[in-house]
Amino acid sequence: MGVVGVIGELMITVGVLVLLFLAWQLWWTDVVADRAQAAIVHDLQWQAPPDVTVPVAEKRTDDPPVEPTPQLGSVWATLYVPRFGDDYVRPVAEGVDKETVLDKLGVGRYPETQMPGQLGNFAIAGHRTTFGKPFTHIEKLKKGDAVVVRTATTWYVYKVTSHLIVYPDQVGVLSPVPDESTSVSAAPDDLSKRFLTMTSCHPRYWALQRYVVHGELAYWAPVSSGVPEELAGVDVSLGSGS
Repeated sequence: MGVVGVIGELMITVGVLVLLFLAWQLWWTDVVADRAQAAIVHDLQWQAPPDVTVPVAEKRTDDPPVEPTPQLGSVWATLYVPRFGDDYVRPVAEGVDKETVLDKLGVGRYPETQMPGQLGNFAIAGHRTTFGKPFTHIEKLKKGDAVVVRTATTWYVYKVTSHLIVYPDQVGVLSPVPDESTSVSAAPDDLSKRFLTMTSCHPRYWALQRYVVHGELAYWAPVSSGVPEELAGVDVSLGSGS
């Protein structure tokens, strides 16, 4: 076999390997991550909300309960986004390390930010492609859309207020009062609002920038009282012990 023939076979082999890698990266990681994240939610074994046929009667707007800071890598909440579909539910873990949290557990909370319901900025991150891609449709969120966080005992209902694209060094979006114009995350002297920030890579398949969605807490409710009206018709039994 001539040199040209050998080179040709090597190129074909390399091409096949590249295609196999792309299939693994863009398809198989999603299959594995979707199964793993669904199992994580199912295994939480939280108390089920009562079986009610009407939404939560009372939307609480007083100071909500705030969970203690979880251990890094632990799953402590679930996330519902009706805009992403009635079957959308993802685990929320502590930390944003790629290998141990975002690739395996789903959505991660930036540890330096606030907890749900706390004055300041509750900020989370998730993949837009691969590994279950929990934020693959983040750009479809519209102003007023609900983003619902559930802990073992409490629902926190946030409403989307804005979205923007920033560079990775614009970490002011994670500040207690989000500010995309700064490259520092600083707390003001006075906090009066409860924000939500969702971040993911932009553009899709790249990490040159960050796609950011901001929201504010609209209300909260105890899980024992039912489900938020925004989740009417959504199966919220996953993760419950019954």
